Amino acid sequence: MVFEKKPIASSSSQNLKSPLPREDTPLIGKGKPLSSKSKTFANVFIAIVGAGVLGLPYAFKRTGWVMGLLMLFSVAGLTTYCMMLLVHTRRKLESFDNGFAKVNSFGDLGFAVCGHFGRFVVDVLIILSQAGFCVGYLIFIGNTLANLFNGEVSMVSGLSLGISGLSAKSWYIWGCFPFQLAVNSIPTLTHLAPLSIFADIVDLGAMGAVFVEDVSLIMKQSNEIIAFGGLSVFFYGMGVAVYAFEGIGMVFPIESEMKESRHFGKILALSMGLISLMYGAFGALGYFAFGPDTKDIITANLGAGWISAMVQLGLCVNLFISFPLMMNPVYEIVERRFGGGRYCLWLRWLLVLIVSLVALFVPNFADFLSLIGSSVCCGLGFVLPALFHLLVFKEELGWKGWTVDVGIVTLGLVLGVSGTWSALVEMFSVKIEKGVISSTQV
Repeated sequence: MVFEKKPIASSSSQNLKSPLPREDTPLIGKGKPLSSKSKTFANVFIAIVGAGVLGLPYAFKRTGWVMGLLMLFSVAGLTTYCMMLLVHTRRKLESFDNGFAKVNSFGDLGFAVCGHFGRFVVDVLIILSQAGFCVGYLIFIGNTLANLFNGEVSMVSGLSLGISGLSAKSWYIWGCFPFQLAVNSIPTLTHLAPLSIFADIVDLGAMGAVFVEDVSLIMKQSNEIIAFGGLSVFFYGMGVAVYAFEGIGMVFPIESEMKESRHFGKILALSMGLISLMYGAFGALGYFAFGPDTKDIITANLGAGWISAMVQLGLCVNLFISFPLMMNPVYEIVERRFGGGRYCLWLRWLLVLIVSLVALFVPNFADFLSLIGSSVCCGLGFVLPALFHLLVFKEELGWKGWTVDVGIVTLGLVLGVSGTWSALVEMFSVKIEKGVISSTQV
């Protein structure tokens, strides 16, 4: 929605940068505001729900199901609030009668508030988050295929396939590499966009299959479960929860394309509320069904059979397709900064290689979700929205407004630092344990 520029007196506006440079990324909504309330609801659902939900049962196993639910609902509420902070900040900027262009993306907002440094920080965090998602995708694909075709032992002990000492997971990741080079070489996503519908259908289908399996197992048997896992795993669980709700970069285009944008807050709150309930049920039921045996990727707990195999293979295809879609913002930022804004094949191939190499050295899917959620998503989802809001509205906020914004920034920093440390400790401890197991079996 294009907002009319109105003269609003605010001394803080004198410090804002103008005009805004254009930034063509997939996060920019260029279409007319034609989305109905129902379509906006669906857009929010698609932007939020992703592969991160598959790590929630394992996170509940670590944190306890009550603590897990409390963290999920808290993160959902805080994420919704921070999304609306971004919307209010953009509307304020576009109301200034000082030549501001339309704020289309997160990077535009960063430039408007903090100049080139603000855009740089946003660009770096977007690169790390999007590339981090893709690392998680490759971890999921490698571990899932190893579990399906080489047996569970390949995931636990890291036994090699006999050539160069590579594990089964490594072979499958490298097997995807040439095909990823091919699909990531496509200059435009026009041909890949329709496949995203298939990816969303597979996500929902996989969740449905897991739900059915969970309920059937819960009715047959009961497992030993814990309600609270202790403070030592609090930051770990928060990182996974933040990752699961990451999608703040899509708030601008979704809000801009809504017919009645004044109702966007209500639709967003409703969408996030339902998603959090679905996440909570998925995580809790998965943990109740498998108890202490819950694995980092819940689909690995599904029993043998063609339905289980099809669900897992479908998710692998889904994430394979999603890889170039998620990497596209990274390509456009890197090509804008290092390639003069032109398509650069070797830069794309180099980025795919880096992402693949990182995925080879990360042993656990859920631990990596926690790392990305804590180190990057806390910055994008909590720190920057509250900071930008505070800088733009600083002359108008009362002490309560200042307290809330400063509190969110502080909370985001604490969660980011502590959660990153906790996730790194978990990742390295898992790697050490696997090394010990492998050495004892030699």
